[in-house]
Amino acid sequence: MLLAIDIGNSQIACGVFKNDTLIADWRLSTDHAKTSDEYSMTIRSLLHADNINLTHIQGCIISSVVPPLTQTFETLLHSLIEKAPIIVTSSSPYGLILRYENPEEIGTDRLVNAAAAFAQYKKGLIVVDFGTATTFCTITPQGEYLGGAIAPGLKSAADSLHLKTAKLPEVDLAVPNSVIGHDTSTSMQSGIMFGYAGLVDAIVKRIQQDIDPSLYVLATGGLASTISPISETIQEVQPHLTLQGLSFLYRRIITPCG
Repeated sequence: MLLAIDIGNSQIACGVFKNDTLIADWRLSTDHAKTSDEYSMTIRSLLHADNINLTHIQGCIISSVVPPLTQTFETLLHSLIEKAPIIVTSSSPYGLILRYENPEEIGTDRLVNAAAAFAQYKKGLIVVDFGTATTFCTITPQGEYLGGAIAPGLKSAADSLHLKTAKLPEVDLAVPNSVIGHDTSTSMQSGIMFGYAGLVDAIVKRIQQDIDPSLYVLATGGLASTISPISETIQEVQPHLTLQGLSFLYRRIITPCG
């Protein structure tokens, strides 16, 4: 079994794979104050709850955009499984040609998503990830990673609207029944949710105009399933794309000729 972990700014996604199949997954809040022992106890409890024996985990791979927590998880996982985890970097074997001025600047989660998407579809794609930031990654039919766009995340924007205005409440990130809100909460939901769907569609269409109108649009991240029904351009949602990408990358690393 493989334990795959993606450390993001707001959440940490964990998944266990048996061969190529994701058999369990969890999301933890990213907490810089937690120690490796505290995270270790949480992961042990989650594995136990899903009847997964630690001794059956034969490897681990980590993608992280939070450097202080990379070392924390490297330490705890080395202790848990008695093996050093693989840490994903910009030079990992993604199976892509990186057409980016400084590849070290790319979040490894973006590269993992792109690698998983291209390995699965073998065609030009736009990958939209709804995380702390909303990111857009463009991959050509030849497997070239061109870059993309980065916008504030849905929750970041909603929190900012609530915290920086005196009379606007905190609202659930849900799509209202109508674009016309009839009270403050539904008006905010309309502006946030329909506004972000429009943002996604506008950026996707501009990328398609610049590169290729046939680029396939794949979405992932916690709010992808919420935005997808009101988007004109998202064609498919894969909520576990990053974890699947880590599994794919692990296999490429341990069997480089496979």
